Amino acid sequence: MPPRSVFNATISFGLVNVPIKLFTATDSHTISFREIHESDGARLEHRRIDPETGDQVDYKDIVKGFELAEGEFVEISKDEIKAAAGERTKSIPIEEFVPAADMDPVYFAKTYYLGARDGGEDAYKALKQGLEQTGRAAIGRMTFHDREYLIAVRALEDVLALHTLRFADEVVNPQEYEVGEAKKGPTEREVDMAGSLVDSLAAPFEPDTYEDDYRERVVEMLEAKAKGKQYVSAEPDEPAEESDLLAALEASLKGSKK
Repeated sequence: MPPRSVFNATISFGLVNVPIKLFTATDSHTISFREIHESDGARLEHRRIDPETGDQVDYKDIVKGFELAEGEFVEISKDEIKAAAGERTKSIPIEEFVPAADMDPVYFAKTYYLGARDGGEDAYKALKQGLEQTGRAAIGRMTFHDREYLIAVRALEDVLALHTLRFADEVVNPQEYEVGEAKKGPTEREVDMAGSLVDSLAAPFEPDTYEDDYRERVVEMLEAKAKGKQYVSAEPDEPAEESDLLAALEASLKGSKK
């Protein structure tokens, strides 16, 4: 059964309307663990308890609230949240087109594939080919699940992709961290050798060649434990604490050539 779209909307720019449907672009394979009681293996339940009375609270009696100050909450209803999201529930107006190469991936949050709805195939292709020819991405806003998102639409292989974006104040400036600075910079020879090492290890990005080794090791361990066997992991290689940069570069280059 083909995947179903999660949302239908219309992208608009100028007087052009592009009826589209959104499909989730990723499928997480992260292993999830459950909390169980060690003595009997029973799965634990989490209950909502009022800390003032100690009583269990039914889901129907729970409302959302925002803490303005410590211990001071403002309640808000679902209708009020929807009202704050705005009126453009099915429209994605494009505000501008920016060079796609200028968009730092740190701003990308989640990705969706876009499909054309009935009657919108020509407009969809026109937008996709226009973005490809100009090397630009469309920036707009979308209301989804009662929240407004800043979004980018760009051509991605055979389809259009929509990315929800983080706002600038959500991205931490790296200067706020103590990343450390070298007391003296590398020599010109060291820089050249680093570039040569990068070139020697260069390859096209092919996602299929990278596998989730961690997940495979966890599954292997769980299967071994289920059979009553002891899982023994390989000892990791420990990097040297200190090394001579030039010597390390020379040795690495020799190893890459072999």
